[in-house]
Amino acid sequence: MTRYKAILSSMILAAAASSASAATGHYAISTDEIAATMGRFGMQIAPAQVTLLSVVVATNPTPRLTVRSIQPWGSQRMMARLECESKEQCLPFFVGLQMGNGSDAQGGGTSSKPATSSIPASITSSRNYVVRSGAPATLQLDSERVHIRISVICLENGAAGQTIRVTGKDRRLVFSARVIDGGHLQGSL
Repeated sequence: MTRYKAILSSMILAAAASSASAATGHYAISTDEIAATMGRFGMQIAPAQVTLLSVVVATNPTPRLTVRSIQPWGSQRMMARLECESKEQCLPFFVGLQMGNGSDAQGGGTSSKPATSSIPASITSSRNYVVRSGAPATLQLDSERVHIRISVICLENGAAGQTIRVTGKDRRLVFSARVIDGGHLQGSL
């Protein structure tokens, strides 16, 4: 009986080792990479000011990230939606950004700057948005032989050419759609 237990335990260890190796090829995205990306978009953020809301991985050890949106998130904080420029490398994700002089992120004091002082106008300007979160819009879904138009509700603000999430009126399905102009979105089946 102990021989069978030894064989069984070695099989369990082998299975655990093989399942752990299935995660190879995925690399964690660091706060340093996120801070560098924010810097490329004109927002000076230290890695200590970035809060990862979940573990974020990419299929490439050095993915090129892009900022899709930034919005206020409480006092002295912002929430940013980032994604890999190559959609195959990672899923879109959110991070928290502590605004101010950086000491806030470590609990060392308060900042005299307003929460939006270091956010570039090109990212936060409401004039760039042609659709707003909560606004109704028309989504056109196209394939080779099928063309569907449905009424949707925008789940995010969006500028022309930007991809946002929208939901049907019954809020059962969520679609990814490219903003064409005010109230008109394009998707694919």
